[in-house]
Amino acid sequence: MTTTQDWNEKELVENRIIEQLKRLGYTYIHGSYLEGERQTLRDVVLEQRLSDAIKRINPWIDENNLRKVVRDITHIEAASLMEANEAIHDDIVHYISVEQDLGKGKKNQTVRLIDFDNMDNNEFLVINQFRVSGVTENIIPDVVLFVNGLPLVVIECKSPFITNPIAQAVKQMGRYQSDADRLFYYNEILVCTCGQQAKYATVGAKLRHYGEWKDPYPFTVSELGTGEVNPQDVLVAGMLTKRNLLELIRNFIVYEPEGGRIIKKLARYQQFRAVNKAIDRVINAESRDDRGGVVWHTQGSGKSLTMLYLAVKLRRESKLGNPTIVVVTDRKDLDSQIAATFKRCGFPNPVQANSVADLRNLLRLGSGQTIMTTVQKFQEAEAEEDKVLSTGANIFVMVDESHRTQYKGLATNMRTALPNACYLGFTGTPIDKKDKSTTRTFGTYIDTYTIQQAVDDGATVPILYESRMPDLQIEGRSLDALFDRMFANYDKDDRERIKQKYATTEAITAAPKRIEAICLDLIDHYELHIAPNGFKAQIVAVNRETAILYKQTLDKLNAPESVVIISGNNNDSDEMKQFHLAEHLQKQYIERFKNPDDKLKFIIVCDMLLTGFDAPIEQVMYLDKSLREHNLLQAIARVNRNYDGKTYGLIVDYYGVSAFLKQALDVFHEKDVRGVMMPVESELPRLQSRHRAAMRFFDHVNSDNLEACIRVLEPEDVRTEFDLAFKRFAQSMDLVMPSPLANPYRDDLKFLGKIRLAARQRYRDEEMDISDCGAKVKQLIEEHVRANAIEVLHDPIDILSSRFNEYVDGMLSDEAKASEMEHAIRHEIRVKLDENPVHYMSLKEKLEKLIADWKEHRLETVQLVLHLQELIREDIQGYNTTQSTSGMVREQRPFYDLLRTELPSGSHDDEQLTDLTQIVVEDVSTLQKVRDWTTKEDVQREMRSRIKRQLRAAKCPSDKLEAVTQQIMNLAKVHFKA
Repeated sequence: MTTTQDWNEKELVENRIIEQLKRLGYTYIHGSYLEGERQTLRDVVLEQRLSDAIKRINPWIDENNLRKVVRDITHIEAASLMEANEAIHDDIVHYISVEQDLGKGKKNQTVRLIDFDNMDNNEFLVINQFRVSGVTENIIPDVVLFVNGLPLVVIECKSPFITNPIAQAVKQMGRYQSDADRLFYYNEILVCTCGQQAKYATVGAKLRHYGEWKDPYPFTVSELGTGEVNPQDVLVAGMLTKRNLLELIRNFIVYEPEGGRIIKKLARYQQFRAVNKAIDRVINAESRDDRGGVVWHTQGSGKSLTMLYLAVKLRRESKLGNPTIVVVTDRKDLDSQIAATFKRCGFPNPVQANSVADLRNLLRLGSGQTIMTTVQKFQEAEAEEDKVLSTGANIFVMVDESHRTQYKGLATNMRTALPNACYLGFTGTPIDKKDKSTTRTFGTYIDTYTIQQAVDDGATVPILYESRMPDLQIEGRSLDALFDRMFANYDKDDRERIKQKYATTEAITAAPKRIEAICLDLIDHYELHIAPNGFKAQIVAVNRETAILYKQTLDKLNAPESVVIISGNNNDSDEMKQFHLAEHLQKQYIERFKNPDDKLKFIIVCDMLLTGFDAPIEQVMYLDKSLREHNLLQAIARVNRNYDGKTYGLIVDYYGVSAFLKQALDVFHEKDVRGVMMPVESELPRLQSRHRAAMRFFDHVNSDNLEACIRVLEPEDVRTEFDLAFKRFAQSMDLVMPSPLANPYRDDLKFLGKIRLAARQRYRDEEMDISDCGAKVKQLIEEHVRANAIEVLHDPIDILSSRFNEYVDGMLSDEAKASEMEHAIRHEIRVKLDENPVHYMSLKEKLEKLIADWKEHRLETVQLVLHLQELIREDIQGYNTTQSTSGMVREQRPFYDLLRTELPSGSHDDEQLTDLTQIVVEDVSTLQKVRDWTTKEDVQREMRSRIKRQLRAAKCPSDKLEAVTQQIMNLAKVHFKA
């Protein structure tokens, strides 16, 4: 039966994509038509089309090599989906090598699977309802895009009228990847869409990794059509036009090791746009001097990868020949960081200049290199002949953090050394409105991506601030008053003498009494707000001496483990030298800090690690230093990186910077720094609206009646909608707690949490587990449940448990007993259906009839309870504890039930049916001996043949033969996994 929901999905979403892709030049074919081109449903590559494309693109290839290449592509041996995916991507982008004689002896020749240079030499297909055989069942993705017979894009469509359509689509995409991973060996892009929302990702991605594509570049939104343009239309136009799809595959995908595993990364829309606009400017500039420009992409939005993508494209652009690429930073740690990013992502042969002399030698070697260096290595040459290192125009200099150090002597030396190079500036902060030297030096903006855009897109988390201990804050306060407070225990003469010598801002900031007061507050804040959710902190001190004092004071107060990371020099005191760390030790501490399981919780700095330091686990920065303009923007961005469970970054201000935030950022245009830091109180309006959205579900129910509240959440769509509202409310509460601002909402959070746990238990709904809430919220709810001795369990009691009947009998009302049993039975059916479809479908029909009779008042509630008890006793507990009268073992029962149902009635007595069952089960059980038999088509083909022989002998009707055989194979996959 077709539902309205199915119609909405097909008509409003799936068909709309297909029609748009047809207009973009794709050929549409229904999936069923292609089944004639495939030997089995396990074949995900259209082999003949792949073969034809290879021959078309590589006309010189002989038949042997053609067969070899097709076989290599279609028979991938890999330990994991990601390993297979990376291998195929490498074959597509970097081509395949075969040995063949083209008239000058056998030599290695390059075979291209896709013609990236001549787009029209490729075949683009859009296919819907493409069935693929999986481990447990056939999967049918809504839309698959093929290029030259390879399934490169999978699109899952959902109705815009269901709850959480994108989350449901992502979940389904995950099931597809588990069940039919071969389809995703070839995948480059995953798309989940409901029309009004559309998100993309790569294989292995979780929901949080899916992003929107908000710019149809090089089109504009107005060019997409005269009707209403929705986000799906924008994504398709921006990512899936023939040119953009091939562009993304070739130049905008990297595989990067992270945390011991490989992550596949695909560019975000602003990275794709910026790189292509830069290339367009480089190639089409009216003069050599007009080629450069500035890319301003806010910090945390992937600037290093944007530079990598641009380098890849510069290297591949045929019009540029074989350019030299120079990546320039102004700090050693940034130089190493970018070099590491290029190397991790497989960029070919990036070389890090080790010294001034090494840089000069590298630049004199000629074109084709990629060189990483700091600007400091462009020192002024003593000899005139050493000043100009290359006059080549085919040199592209990408300068990171180009708002710093690019206007003085070192930058002049660089431009003297490379006078005809193209200079491209990258910055994570906006350009000063008063100081235009960045754009004057590099050229006008190529692309901008603001702080607010990054937060809106989820590329970064918002940064909030909290001003603490204002009576100790330095900024804007009288130094005399603060001095008198800090040195109150000295007599008048000593105070006067100290004041004359030390009453500077830094001295007062570093007063031990002040630092101790802050450390006590800081520890309390960290343990209440930050530690419960597993995040870490950075402390910024006014100078190196104060950084050390912070470390010593924290240790004295038994704070969590901390480390001081400061620069050192030979003139330092012996005490300061104790805190010097060799470079390799600094790296070790930083890696420990990034490790969520490590006990190192605080990094204390004064200047180091305020720029270019990327530790997503850092949620809070305790700021005790005056920072302004670029320095402030750079520093606070340490807390804006995405991380599991992290919804915001926090600046705790002990210095008073936030009170003068407007002045601190006054050098920028207001629109450019919109949303840069918001007070914690700014969350209050959102908390209020989210609280109301969650509480409205129970407006017309007695909140003291737990059973009535649980009943409200019985419909699955209502439960899903409530769960989303609760998570949003809990997220805002987790942000605000334990501030007094949260107090008016604490009791309602406890109430809703209790209902959520009870509904999870009753309806066996695993999605409602509170483990996905912040630790502060979880703790509050769990303490409330324990303190009130509420009978709410974290895990429902299994229907087969001896405790189940006792638990149901203890319920106070027949309605509660009936509801608990009904949903326990539904859960058992859902979990066990694949084990024995015949038995559990029969049980489902019995249950539905009972519920229908009760709803239509043909049964009283007390009668329903009795019938449900009987159903559980006979059809579930009885079925699971007894064997058949014929003496079959339990694993044979599902096959027996299937054959009894499908073979003609009366054609076999019980003994004959038992014998047939035992023969079939003995046959299929031998599959356990074959490793990974569920993925081996030849083994399955042989087994299907043997089953059909037995069924024919048992007089199975010919029109049922294929279906019964497949059902037996499905049961075998459940019961006899190798």
